[in-house]
Parts: sequence; C-alpha cells; structure tokens
Amino acid sequence: MACASVKVAVRVRPFNSREIGKDSKCIIQMSGNTTTIINPKQPKENKSFNFDYSYWSHTSPEDVNFACQRQVYKDIGEEMLLHAFEGYNVCIFAYGQTGAGKSYTMMGKQEKDQEGIIPLLCEDLFTKFNNNNDNSMSYSVEVSYMEIYCERVRDLLNPKNKGNLRVREHPLMGPYVEDLSKLAVTSYNDIQDLMDSGNKARTVAATNMNETSSRSHAVFNIIFTQKRHDSDSENTSEKVSKISLVDLAGSERADSTGAKGTRLKEGANINKSLTTLGKVISALAEIDSAPNKNKKKKKVESFIPYRDSVLTWLLRENLGGNSRTAMVAALSPADINYDETLSTLRYADRAKQIRCNAVINEDPNNRLVRELKEEVARLKDLLYAQGLGDIIEMTHAMTGMSPSPSLSALSSRAGSISSLHDRIMFSPGSEEAIERLKETEKIIAELNETWEEKLRRTEGIRMEREALLAEMGVAMREDGGTVGVFSPKKTPHLVNLNEDPLMSECLLYYIKDGITKVGREDASSRQDIVLSGHFIQDEHCIFTSSTNASGEGTVVLEPCEGTETYVNGKRVTEPTILRSGNRIIMGKSHVFRFNDPEQARQERERTPCADTPVEPVDWAFAQRELLDKQGIDMKQEMEQRLQELEDQYRKEREEASNLLEQQRLDYESKLEALQRQVNSRYYPETTEEEEEPEEEVPWTKRETELALWAFRKWRFYQFTSLRDLLWGNAIFLKEANAISVELKKKVQFQFVLLTDTLYSPLPSDLLPPSIAKDREKRLFPRTIVAVEVQDQKNGATHYWTLDKLRQRLDLMREMYDRAAEVPSTTVEDCDHMMSGGDPFYDRFPWFRLVGRAFVYLSNLLYPVPLVHRVAIVSEKGEVKGFLRVAVQAISADEEAPDYGSGVRQSGTAKISFEDQQFEKFQTETCTAGTNTSQEELRIVEGEGQNSEISADEVNNNTCAASPDVPNSPLKGFLECPLDVAQEKSFQHLKIGSNFTFRVTVLQASSISAEYADIFCQFNFIHRHDEAFSTEPLKNTGRGPPLGFYHVQNITVEVTKSFVEYIKGQPIVFEVFGHFQKQPFPPLCKDLISSLRPTRRQFPRVMPLSKPVPATKLSTLTRSTAGPCHCKYDLMAFFEICELEANGDYIPAVVDHRGGMPCHGTFLLHQGIQRRITVTIAQETGNDIEWKEVKELVIGRIRNTPEADETIIDPNILSLNILSSSYIRPSYDDRTFYRFEAAWDSSMHNSLLLNRVTPYGEKIYITLSAYLEMENCTQPTVITKDFCMVFYSRDAKLPASRSIRNLFSTGAFRPSESNRVTGVYELSLCHLADIGSPGMQRRRRRVLDTSVAYVRGEENLAGWRPRSDSLILDHQWELEKLSLLQEVEKTRHYLLLREKLEASLLLGQDSFCGKDLMDSPKASSPLISPVVSLGLDSPNERQRELAAKCVRLLMHTFNRQYSQVSSSLSESKLSEMSASFLRDGSSSPLSTLTPSSTCPSLVDSHYGNPDLRGAEANSGASSPDLDPFSPIERKHRSCAFIPNIQEIRVSPIVSKKGYLHFLEPHTSGWVKRYIVVRRPYVYLYRSERDCVERAVINLSSAQVEYSEDKQTMLRAPNTFSVCTEHRSILLQAGNDKEMHDWLYAFNPLLAGTIRSKLSRRKSGQMRM
Repeated sequence: MACASVKVAVRVRPFNSREIGKDSKCIIQMSGNTTTIINPKQPKENKSFNFDYSYWSHTSPEDVNFACQRQVYKDIGEEMLLHAFEGYNVCIFAYGQTGAGKSYTMMGKQEKDQEGIIPLLCEDLFTKFNNNNDNSMSYSVEVSYMEIYCERVRDLLNPKNKGNLRVREHPLMGPYVEDLSKLAVTSYNDIQDLMDSGNKARTVAATNMNETSSRSHAVFNIIFTQKRHDSDSENTSEKVSKISLVDLAGSERADSTGAKGTRLKEGANINKSLTTLGKVISALAEIDSAPNKNKKKKKVESFIPYRDSVLTWLLRENLGGNSRTAMVAALSPADINYDETLSTLRYADRAKQIRCNAVINEDPNNRLVRELKEEVARLKDLLYAQGLGDIIEMTHAMTGMSPSPSLSALSSRAGSISSLHDRIMFSPGSEEAIERLKETEKIIAELNETWEEKLRRTEGIRMEREALLAEMGVAMREDGGTVGVFSPKKTPHLVNLNEDPLMSECLLYYIKDGITKVGREDASSRQDIVLSGHFIQDEHCIFTSSTNASGEGTVVLEPCEGTETYVNGKRVTEPTILRSGNRIIMGKSHVFRFNDPEQARQERERTPCADTPVEPVDWAFAQRELLDKQGIDMKQEMEQRLQELEDQYRKEREEASNLLEQQRLDYESKLEALQRQVNSRYYPETTEEEEEPEEEVPWTKRETELALWAFRKWRFYQFTSLRDLLWGNAIFLKEANAISVELKKKVQFQFVLLTDTLYSPLPSDLLPPSIAKDREKRLFPRTIVAVEVQDQKNGATHYWTLDKLRQRLDLMREMYDRAAEVPSTTVEDCDHMMSGGDPFYDRFPWFRLVGRAFVYLSNLLYPVPLVHRVAIVSEKGEVKGFLRVAVQAISADEEAPDYGSGVRQSGTAKISFEDQQFEKFQTETCTAGTNTSQEELRIVEGEGQNSEISADEVNNNTCAASPDVPNSPLKGFLECPLDVAQEKSFQHLKIGSNFTFRVTVLQASSISAEYADIFCQFNFIHRHDEAFSTEPLKNTGRGPPLGFYHVQNITVEVTKSFVEYIKGQPIVFEVFGHFQKQPFPPLCKDLISSLRPTRRQFPRVMPLSKPVPATKLSTLTRSTAGPCHCKYDLMAFFEICELEANGDYIPAVVDHRGGMPCHGTFLLHQGIQRRITVTIAQETGNDIEWKEVKELVIGRIRNTPEADETIIDPNILSLNILSSSYIRPSYDDRTFYRFEAAWDSSMHNSLLLNRVTPYGEKIYITLSAYLEMENCTQPTVITKDFCMVFYSRDAKLPASRSIRNLFSTGAFRPSESNRVTGVYELSLCHLADIGSPGMQRRRRRVLDTSVAYVRGEENLAGWRPRSDSLILDHQWELEKLSLLQEVEKTRHYLLLREKLEASLLLGQDSFCGKDLMDSPKASSPLISPVVSLGLDSPNERQRELAAKCVRLLMHTFNRQYSQVSSSLSESKLSEMSASFLRDGSSSPLSTLTPSSTCPSLVDSHYGNPDLRGAEANSGASSPDLDPFSPIERKHRSCAFIPNIQEIRVSPIVSKKGYLHFLEPHTSGWVKRYIVVRRPYVYLYRSERDCVERAVINLSSAQVEYSEDKQTMLRAPNTFSVCTEHRSILLQAGNDKEMHDWLYAFNPLLAGTIRSKLSRRKSGQMRM
C-alpha cells in the first residue's frame, strides 16, 4: 500500500477578450512553485501559496517561463501513467472558475501542440503498448465517457442511452453507474474518435464570462488491464488500473455570468456539486492534518459528505481512497476575478493536504505466487553463494522422480547421504535455508495446482471415506446431502428398542472383532459402548466376537459381576452365545436387539421356508417376555399399587378437612372477640336505665313543621339514585350510538335530566305508572333520567325513558343483524323512514314547543290594567323570545279596543273555580313547588345561603299554609289587600258574584326564524284541559314583531279559590312553532342573533387531583364522617428553594403569566439540590391545631395537566421532613404553620425530571402532605399540582413579565412572589353513626358501565355518555329556571307598584277605594312583614329582634378590635334601640346591618407594630383564649374526622379594583387591591402583586351596610364584611363604586339597598 498526498498544480491562462476589453490587470505572480495573488484594492496585501507545480501560461510561448501543454503533461500525465502501469488507480481532475482554462488543460485543441492531458495520455498509453517486447505481457483497454449535468448522469458514448442513468453502490465495487457503456479500443485513433463524439454530445452554453462554458462535469474513464502469463506454472496474473480524467464545470457567480432561467438553474447545480466537493476536500484535509494522537478519534467522528452530490459519490475512491490523484487548478489573471481566483487557490491549498492510500490492483493469489517466487530466487542465490548449488540440482532431480520431495526422498541414495549431511553440517545456516526453500516450493506447487487436480484429489478422498462408512453401515446419497444409516451387511451390531416406535432402531452399536466393552463414561478404562442411567455399572458387560476355521462368526456376551443383564427375558451371569434376533436388556431401561447379518444369512440358507414370526420383536415384546420369565403379574401389581394410592389420598383428605375446620373455628372465635371489643369501645353497653325511652323534646308547632319539612325534603333526595341510573344504563346508550353510527342513521343518544317545573312539566309518557300515581303524594318535584334522541336527519329532538331505550335497543340489534342480508335499496328506503318499523325514529308533531311564559294576575285585585312583556323560556332555560300580554278587569258588556284590522275576538269564556279542586292543586304546589326544589339543589351544591335572600322569601307561589315563611313580606302584601277588600266590601271580588277580565295577546318578538309558523295558547295553571289558542302567524325573523292581537274575555264566578289564585298564581302561555332546518342564509341569522339575549356561560367544573398514596403510612380504614362541626378556610403557600453558591436555599423563580390565581410555573435548574417549603395560614381558632407532618410524597410525574390516577405510579417518592413548626409573624394575626422537606428529583428515576425541558413543554407533578391534627382520628392530606420547567444548570432564567413589573415598582421583595398559593377548605366532622340507613345507602357501590366495551365503540370518535357532570349542569339549569321565574314575578310586582303609585299621584279612584290608596303600605309589595300589626306598641317578637340587634352591634369578633368596638357606648346603643322601637316607620335601611364596625382582615401588619405589646397585655382579659395554651387543650376532647378539599378558582371575575381598609387601633385607611371571584374574594397588596395574600369566603360571610354606622364613624361609602372569626370595614371611593362593590359581594343586598333608596327618593319627591 502506497500512501501519498494529492499532487496539486496551478496554471494561469492569458487574458481573454472580455478581460482585455475591460483593461484588466494581472494579479498573479509565480516564482518556482510559489504562487502569489495581489489584492487590487489593497496592493500591499499579498497572499502566497506553495504547490507541487506552478505553470505560467499567461504570456506567449516565446517567454522563457511559459508552460505549454506538453510540459503540463510531462509533469503530471507521465507520472500518473507510470502509476497506472504499476497497477494503481489514477485520477486527474481540473478545477477553476468558468473560463479559467480547465477544458483546455484537460482536452486541449486538435491543433498541433495544443492537445490536452487526456489525448496525450491516451496516445502515450498505446505507444508503450507498441514498444513492449515481452511476449508474456498482453494489454486490453476499455473506455467510458459520461457527464454529470444538473445532478443527472448521461452517457456520452452510447446514443441510445438518452435518459438519465442511475448511480448505484455495490458492497465490493463501490459506487458505479448502472448501464454505463464501456467500449473496448485497440488504438489511439479509436479513443480519439470516441472523445470527439462525446465532446460533441456534451452540454455547453455561452455566458458573459465564457462563450463556450462547460455546463456539466465530464468524466473520461480508462480501464487498463495487464495480463502476464507464467510459463513455469502456466498461470496468468492480471493488473487492472482505472484512469479517471475529470473536467469539472466552472464555479461561477450569477451576477458575473449573467445567468438567467436555465443557465441560472445549471449554475446552481454546478455550485452545489462543487460546494460538496469542497466540503469533502476540507473534511479529508482535516482528518489528514490532525495530530497522530487524535487521528483515530477524528476519523471516527468526522463525516465525509460523499452522498450529498453525484460527483463526489462517484469520485469517492479518487478522493482520499485507493487512487493516485492529481489536481490542476486553472486561474484567471484578471483583477476583476480576484475573489474567484483567491477561492480557487484556497481550494487547491486544502486539497494538497489530502493523503490517498493506493494499492496495486491484482489478484491476491497471483501476488502471493509472485512474492514466493521472489523468495525462492533469493534462497537459491543464498545457497549458490555458500557453494551448495549441486544440492539444489540434486533436489530438483529427485523431485522429478518423486511427486512429493522430502528429506527422506533426498537421502534415498546411500552414496549421497553421508556427503550431503557432512556438507550441510559444515555450512552454517544452510540447513535452515534448505528447509525454507522446500517449504516455499511446496506452497508454490499447491498454489499452482489447477482446479481439476484439486477436484480429482477431493473425489478420491471422498470415495475412500464412503467405503469406510459403508463398511460401518452409514451411507450417503449421490448428491452428498443426506446421510442415511442401514444395517451393516457383515458386521454384527446392536439396535435399540424404545417404547416410542419412532425412537426405535435409531441407535446402532457395532461389535468389532475381538472385545467390545460396555459401561459408563466415568469407568476406569475406556468403554467402547457408553451407556448411562440406573443399574448400569462402570463395566457392565463384554462382547467377544471371533471367527472359527470354517469362517463362521460367533459373538459371546459375558456379563460383569453384580450387573443386571437379560437375554431373551432371562438374567445371565455366565458367558452366553448370542443368536441373531436375541433381545438384550442392560439394567432396567436399555433394550437392544442383537443382529448378526452373516449368521442370519446362513440360517435363511439352511431353512429357506421358515415362517415369519407373527408378532414383531419390539420394546413391548421384550418387556412382556421379561415379565413372563421373571414370573411377575403386571396387572395385579398395578391394581395393588392403585389401591394403595387411593387409601393414601383418602387419609390425607380427611386430615386436611379436620385441619381446615379447626382453623375456621379458631378464626370465628377471634372475630367474635374483636367484634365485642369494638362494640364495647364505640357502642358501650347500655344499662337498664338507658334502655328506657328518652323524654320527648318539647317542640313548638313551628319547630315541628320545620322538622317535618326537612325530613320530607331529605327523604325525597335523589342525587345518588340519579347517579346510579346514569352509571347502570351507560352501556345501553353506548351500544345504541355505536349501532346508529354503523347503520348511518344520523341519530345520536345522550342522557338528560328532566325535572317537573313550571317551565318544563314532565309529560305523562315519561313517567312510569308507579311514579305517576305517586306524583300527587310527592312533596318535591321529581327529577328523572331520560334519553335525549337527536334526529339530525330530520332536525327533531325526542325524549325516551330508559325502558323505552331498552325496548328500542332490542329492535336495533335485530336490525343490525339483518343489515348484511338487506339489499342496499332497502337500506336506503329504511333511511327515509321516520316512523313505523325503524326503531331509531319517532313521529314528531308539525308544531313544536318554543317556550313558556307566565303572567301573574294580582293586578286584578285592585283592579289596575297592566301590559306585560314576559320572556318565552325553553325547557333548558334559554330565552327564545318575548311576549306582550295585557290583563285588565272589565265590565261584562265592555267591548274590545280597536287594534286595527288584525284583531281577533274570541268571545267570552266562562270558567268555574271550585274550592276543592284548587285546594288539591294548592296542596301539591305548596309541597312540590319549583322554588323549593331549587332551594334544595342550591343547598346541596354548597353555595352559601347566609348572604342571599332565600327563594321562599321572594317566591309568591308559596301557599298561605306554608309553615316556613309566616312573616314573608310578600305574604303580608297579599294578605293585606284581601283583608282591606273584605273590610271595604269590594264589589268586583265579592264571593259569589261574576267577575270578568280580559287577556289580550298583543305581540311576539325576537323569535328565531327556525320556527316558521307561530301561535300561542294559554290556560290556568291547574286547568290544562281548558286552553285558549291564537291563530298561527308567519315568522321570518325580520321586520316588526308578530301581531297576534287576540282578545279573550273570561268570566269567573268569584270564589275563595279564585281570589287565592289571582293573588299568587300565573296564567301559563305556551308558544308553538313549525321548526324548519336552515330557513335562510347565515347572513340573516347574524341579523337576528342580536335579538336573542346572551346565554350565561357557567364555568366548567375542573377535576381535582386525588392525593398521592402514602408510602410509609399504613392503609387506614377511613371513618365515616357525620355532622360537620366547623369549617376553616386555609391558604397554603408553596415554595421550591434551590441551593445557591453561597450555601443558602433561595426560592426558585415562579412565572405568574397565566393570569389565574393559585397558578404559576416554577422555573428550575437541572441538577441542583432543592427543598420544598409549605406554609399553611389559617384563622386563629380553638378547633384546629397541627400536630406533625406524617409524610410528604411526590408522584404522578407527567407532561400533561391531566393525570391518569388509575395507573399505579412507580415513581412515588417520600421526602425527608427537615423541620415543622408554628411561626407568628409580627405583621399578621393569623396562625402560620410551616414545614420543609428535602427533594432530590433524581430519585424519581424519571426522564422528565432529569433532563432539560424541551421548548414548549411543561412538567407536572402532584404533591401530597399528610398532616396529623389534635383531636382527630386520622391524618388529613393537602394535595397540590405543580407546573415546572427545567433549564440547564448555568442558565440565567428570564424573569416573568409580572415579576419585572414588581421589580420596577419596588413594592415588595422578589422572593415573596416566587411562590404558588392554594385555597383549601378544612372540615371537621363528628363520627357518623355507621349503622344509620343513610350511611348504608351512601356506601352502596354501583358498577359504572360507561367504561365497559361495546361492539363498534371505536367508531364513536371519543364520544362518552354523560355522568356526574350532568347532575351539576342540571343544577345550573334549574337555578336559571328558578331565577327566571323570580325575575318575572318581581317584574310584575314592580310594574304593579309603579301603576298604583301613578294612580295615587293622579288622584284616580279604583275599585279598591280611596282609603286603600291613602295607605303607603298598600302601594308597595315589598313592605315590611309587620305592617298588619300596630306600630305604636311593639309586640314581644319585635322586642326580641331589637335586643338581638343590640347584642350583635355590641359584639366584638376579635380581641384586636375591642378598642374600636368599645367606642360605641352603651348609652348610644340603648338610644338607637329605643328609637328603633319608637319609630316604626323609620327607614328600613338603618336596620339592615346587625353588626358593628368591621376592621381589616389581613392588612393589620401595615399598622404600628408597637401596638402589639399593648395587645398582648390586654389579651389576658379577652374572652378568646389562646388555642395553643394547655388550659384550652384540656377542653378539646372530641374526636373529629378532618377533610381538606382544594377550591378550584372561578374564571369569572365579578369585579376588581382598589378598596380602603381600616387599620386596627388607628383611624388611618390603607388601600389594597381586591379581586372578586365568587364565592371568594382575593386580596393583593397592589395591582401588580401576583401572589394572593388572603381570601374571604363570601358563602360563609355576611355583607352589611348601614348609614348610621357611616355617620357614627364619619366615614362615608363604607360597608362591612363579617366572617365567623373577624370583621372587615371597607371604604370605596364614591357612592357608585360602593354600590358596585356591594353588587359584586352580594347582588341581592345591593338590589335591596337600591330599591329602598329609590323609594325614599320618590317619597321625597312626592312630598
């Protein structure tokens, strides 16, 4: 192998016409092999390069330094040609910019002395052929010519190959061009003709730099083969050389060449391939120029991009491979081409560093023969030099006589042996030389052996081997593939017999002449036949084979002493002569048959007519023979053994049964003892006195009624049963949807909850008969689970019961089974079926219900005409439009007003109100009122009822007999006019008289154009069978409202039931329309969409993570919680601290850019020690005290917010608790409990925590802290999900936007923002009665069938049946319906009050009489409930209420604010209470607030810290004891069950802004930033603060407002928020802001205040 660098030569050409025309200057200078380039812009900056050759061709041939074509070929071409004759691969390629002279150098011109390297090399090649005088040498030449144009290969010599050729790679040959023609040539003229034809087919084009620019790379290959014939060995050796002559296309710039279109595309491909060539050269140069110590590593790591271009791929071996390579760089001397010339020089300089490892291309065998012959010649010369030439001649003479010469043959002649040894002994080194000579000649002879001789020698060996195997009984096929075994024809042998017939006669053991030993492998002497197993001795027996004088063979079996050997079933102890066919058993398991072919042949000759034995001689035959000869009855022995086994089994089974029975009795006794122990602990045995019935609690009538109401309410509670129905029937719903999808029915099924309300009465077909009968007895409205069937094909919606779903599902299954047999046409016909046999469709009516509206009739009491605009509400609580209805009392003969031509008079209808019928309906509505059910739902949901007026207080639908609202203001309002009317003898409502009133349906508006024909019908709420209907009207959704103008006069005989009805019950209006799908373009929909009221979007209930299972705590049985003792709101602060360089743990940066409270992303560094700090803040109380942290665990590591809690997490890690203690900061009066733990994230063995987080990805983990509390039976757990991003260890984390803002303000330290908060609710509950029916009902478990698989479920595309979330959504819908009903009722009373006040101002008399109007109380439906009582002398109830208000005003919620509250003197309070009792008609606004001034919640730390000493001194006299004092701990002996639930933050912001807080012990106010997200208020230090500092739970707080309090404190625009543990006084900037804040805190209170203020202003205006 020859390692040489690439030869590099540069050649500069003369100026061309373009450069002469631009007066270019020469910038190239050459001195020897040094080439210098001058920068035309800065002449002093010259760059010099050294190359192997530098050719100055810039001037004319007369110049002494001028380098002609012949000189270039002489230096480069002749050397490369010489290497080719040596057998090396050779490559010459020219590189340079366009027009630099590459093609001229390589190809030249056809003129004399203008030929290039390629023609000269080819001519010189054939010249050397002709000058060769060696007859043993022969030559052959093949040429190929191709071009690479735009990365495509074209054949230039074969006109048929017009397409592009594929470049392939062979594992041995390397890259090659498929189907490239290789033409054989015999003379230079042949090559010249081929070159001319190829050059004509080559792609050239004209550019601005060269008129005949080569647009492709040309590769001219010469395959040169040398054959040498060796006359001595008659062998022929070959040397194959490949000469690659490459003319590269010129590198160019688009602006210089003026290339456009195709030329530009060609130039891009040329530059691509040349750039790849430059990368390859640079990579090879870096490898070869690297230091020796790193050279091997560099070669492994470096990547050579050969495959990036076709050119480099084909020249892979020539560039740094098996080739001798030379490069000619063509240069332009002009200064305008400075950049291109400098680039070419650098290119060539890099190529100079490449080293190629070239090898001679010849057959390895021929090369070895050649080297061995050289070694033989050298050894012969050595022997001749030592005078031993005659020994060589003698050796050759004997070699001719003997085919294998050796020393023994050499010493065959006695006369020459002595002289030969003597001469060798006296010649030092001659013996070794002779041995090496013989070995070398032997190897040469083996190498020169022809293939035929090798085959003959191999065939002879094979025949000898087959003859030997045939003698042993082993035969081979003629093809030599399969080996067969057959019985030997002469040799006696043993054949094995096996229980398995397929295993019999597979082993064959030969008995050789003489002695054949049989034994074990580990015997002392070698055994001929080796056996193993039980009862086989080391030396078992001996076979002796002998032949007598007559030629008959005899085999004698001689067993060894103490061995078991049987012949034909008999045990032998002495030598026994064997006969062919004998059965031999050795030990217990080895059975053989002895065969002697010669003996068997002789027997057949003696008795040729011998019969063949009937039974074959096999293993079974040998065993039976053995048993018979030994006298063993096998059947009897097996029966005896079987009986023994049965007896043993029976005995063991009885023992196991006795043992199990004894263990069962022991366990039962232990369980009974434990049960008695538990019962004695939790249920102590009652004495005889305790067993006596307890005394009845003396309840009042009011308390009894309330208890009965509560019992009935919870008795009919059905949320658990609804969930059971949803879970149990989910599988049927999934199957119905799957069948619908597969049959392409376009019908979708989903669960829906339906409640019997005024807006959505349940039809009778949805109620089972048992429920329909129970409907009248039921105290509360029933909610049922139904199936909503959405017929997307016909645009219809139906509701099915669960029983109907199951019935239809059976029909669907039958249809699905028949689907494969029904023809396609029949399937299409079934697709259009809407009823009949198709179970997917139901008939739907032409008109559908749009919605319902209610109009109350209390204006008929006075009577006052009213025009109502009521909302048309659908069953789901959506406002579908509005309806204008007029109700007025008229005389019997009064005519209808003239509404125009469209008025429709329906005459006068007579309706009778029977008291019995109405009382029955009234009882049902009182016990099953809609608002009562809604109140039930709201209480269950968990919303607070303390700060809102209950539905029963606003609902006028409550009957007079309702026991829970005896002092309702609406009830008082309704009763008062009736009493006055009876006293004044109202003639129009006199019992028994006829009363006529008119109901006029005026207009309908804002109804969607989906309903084409609209009509309305109305009826009394208890008279469904008597309805009044209007005519249908066309609805387009545009233009003026629909004018019904339907007049209906109704005459009623006045009864007590009728008067009760108009006092509180409405008329039901039902609007129907014909539904049509997409009646007009989307533009029209946009026009009418603004008419619809926006639908309230409620926040989605987000799932909360379950606690991570503890690893150290044992699994405890969770006790059942009973009644709740108390609740606390907790705020937890979570920090992840990282170890800094100074040794401190600093909180990691938290990104709060999400915008939601209690959220944030921790920005952590990879590979740094961390600690997790948790701080719990709570109100100071006597019921809560943290004892210790039992365990802190982290798990559920994932990259998505949702976690699959069903999978067992293997990466749960329990952290080491470092510290836990209470902290009492001086700036806050709350109690803080902090604990810290070390967190090594690498212990999780999770890739998500060990690596740097990729861009756009976040990591989520779940942390659970198990804490033990005083007086609690079990630990409680706080769980929080963390979001984090890991950066590299040295990365500088960018501060979040919010953090930058905080830095800029300087409001607080950055570390206080690097935390994530969490709001939790702690409930302490008593132990529940485990035996109560309610607990047993809650414990039942229903299988959730929604996770069960049904056929075709994969086609549902992620659809799932609704579950628990449907119950929550239905609560929202019922809440909406309740609020809409209350709004309509309130709107009616406000309208009526306004009408009455207007009538009073105008002095109009009504049927109520003037005395009624003189009373201001009769004009307001919201008057105080005590209006019917005398105000001069307050009764006992009023006195109790006044005293209670005084106590609340004097009460102090916290000892820190005792000084503020004590400022109200007892005399002032007594004066206020006395004035309240004296002035009954004073403003109700002053009695709204029962509490005193309310100071701040969390901002007390902004006050004077010096006052804390005074507080501590005064705390001894405070009735509130320290919760951590030992005195208080003695009183807390109750055992509670703790439960902590994380509060999900609401995304809806009711209001946010600044409020002023009153500091304790001072008169100063501090401004704080407040965000109201009901039901919580979040407190921040400023608007830029991103961490919550405290929260207020509005569901357990009371918002109060009092003008007297403002006057007393001299603080306008203030209101207070009172919680269980403290009270807060807040001040707004102005009156409007205060009312806005009140509306955000408590909308009902704000509405009440505004109503009272408006009435006060209207009263002042009247005065």
